[in-house]
Amino acid sequence: MSPVRIGGASGFWGDSATATPQLLAVPGLQYLVYDYLAETTMSILARARSKDPSLGYATDFIHAAMEPQLRQIVERGIRVVANAGGLNPQACRDALAQAAARQGVAPRIAIVVGDDVLPLLPRLRAKGVEGLPEAPYSANAYTGARGIALALGQGAQIVITGRCVDSAAVLGILAHEHGWRWDDWDRLAAGTLAGHLIECGAQATGGLYTDWQSVPGWDNMGYPVLDCAEDGSLVLSKPAGTGGLIAAGCVAEQVLYEIGDPASYLMPDVICDFRHVGVTQLDADRVAVRGARGRPPTDSYKANATWRDGYQLATLLAIRGPQAQAKAEKTAAALLDRSRRMMREHGLADYRDTLVEMLGCEALYGPQARHLPTREVILRIAVRHDQPQALGFLQRECASAGTSMGPGTRSSFYGRADIQPVIRVQSFLLPKSWVTEYVLIDESRHAVPAPAAGPDTVPPAPADSEPAAVRPGDSPERLLIVPLQAVAWARSGDKGDIENIGVIARRPEFLPWIRGQLGPDQVRAYFSHLVKGRVERYDVPGLHAMNFLLHEALGGGGMASMRSDPLGKSYAQMLLDHPLQVPASWLAQGWIALPET
Repeated sequence: MSPVRIGGASGFWGDSATATPQLLAVPGLQYLVYDYLAETTMSILARARSKDPSLGYATDFIHAAMEPQLRQIVERGIRVVANAGGLNPQACRDALAQAAARQGVAPRIAIVVGDDVLPLLPRLRAKGVEGLPEAPYSANAYTGARGIALALGQGAQIVITGRCVDSAAVLGILAHEHGWRWDDWDRLAAGTLAGHLIECGAQATGGLYTDWQSVPGWDNMGYPVLDCAEDGSLVLSKPAGTGGLIAAGCVAEQVLYEIGDPASYLMPDVICDFRHVGVTQLDADRVAVRGARGRPPTDSYKANATWRDGYQLATLLAIRGPQAQAKAEKTAAALLDRSRRMMREHGLADYRDTLVEMLGCEALYGPQARHLPTREVILRIAVRHDQPQALGFLQRECASAGTSMGPGTRSSFYGRADIQPVIRVQSFLLPKSWVTEYVLIDESRHAVPAPAAGPDTVPPAPADSEPAAVRPGDSPERLLIVPLQAVAWARSGDKGDIENIGVIARRPEFLPWIRGQLGPDQVRAYFSHLVKGRVERYDVPGLHAMNFLLHEALGGGGMASMRSDPLGKSYAQMLLDHPLQVPASWLAQGWIALPET
């Protein structure tokens, strides 16, 4: 069979509108996939639907992605799979059908439904599942790829889903096109890896790359194109003439992005083992990826419930001049003290939480910060309370800092900051037997066969022998102290309140030295001001890499976090400054270059 050519046109709700026209210029393109959903996005959609029952889907899919190019997509026979349905696939389908009718085209649109498990929460509580919200906004299971494959088999040109796993769009396409069996675990793992590589859009083609200086054309970043063979191997590229970069290091970063334990990446259709995935640079425009392995999945879906948990306000003030940080600290203390006094006078309780950050003073770095005098600070004050009226005092009083507190203060950027509801996410497991999916197309309804359900606990594949680790005292060579960035690439991301940092050696020879000096204890100590839980390290020999999981690391994560980086995107950048001792001969051989500070 010929490879299937798929373009990844969106990595999140809000991604660039340039992706779709770019990818439509790729010769032989067969599919476009759009990923819009993340835990934070589901929280936003839940809030939108609570205000207007006709909302709850990714409206950008209609207005920015489809409508401007819909006629071309339909006439060329390019098929589309998107999880843009969010909490309301029916409304998303109807809006797209209306847009198509205005252009005089009529694509066959299918939706996959059944991931909404809100009615099942009472049953789960009766079975003793703890932590479920009493007044939920939404509850959705992370479903798999079978519904997508079935919809394509029914002739759908556009498939809209709700909260399936991000990689399911590509896996469903490949299972349909290549006729893969649903118990061919290695191929299902390979298809999941293909979907995982492009689920974040340009992150696979130069976005967020450690070596960002080498990535050209940020104004026209190329979006990923996959050519996926029947055996599960793939080649990743991007549209000709676009910016971005096809680099093995960048693709390796994306392989590790937010996967947790690389031996047990749990998906609804398969458990993936990515420890032996290999990434090969074919030429300047193509990278080959292969080596995923799979085994039967568990009998549970991951599911998320969202609910409102109080209100939050975050305000910004710019403070400049001599001793800017000291002025900012005094301003924050005064505003919090004043608003607290006013709250007490009105019979209101104290804040549930407060956070003061000095942006520009390396606030997130904690003890790793370089304390240099600065004459410009962005003061960020975040507060949380059960009642929105309590936050109104700080919301109003911040303006007074512009005339009654420190000189050089700008007390407002965009007018008064908004008071926002805090939408929390609770994850739980749901028996697969409780969930039934359907494909709705034309006037027909098709039940989706349930995915495989293995035992509750699937042991990981046999572990490799302990990889080598070299410590500075083990070597007779003269040593240099360099930052981790000199010998590794790294990328970070979130899963709720867990931070995932992938660290990849730039050369295989570097890994033992990295491993000998960068273990769970060192990473835990480095981030001790941010991480409350344990740190785990997993080895990934195929990529000469390690994957770290930092538990309770994001202040709750997503919309539940008050931090300025609730998704942990900056953690890898901070870790790249971690000092390591390495042989001085590496510098002489040209293996390393000391990064610019």
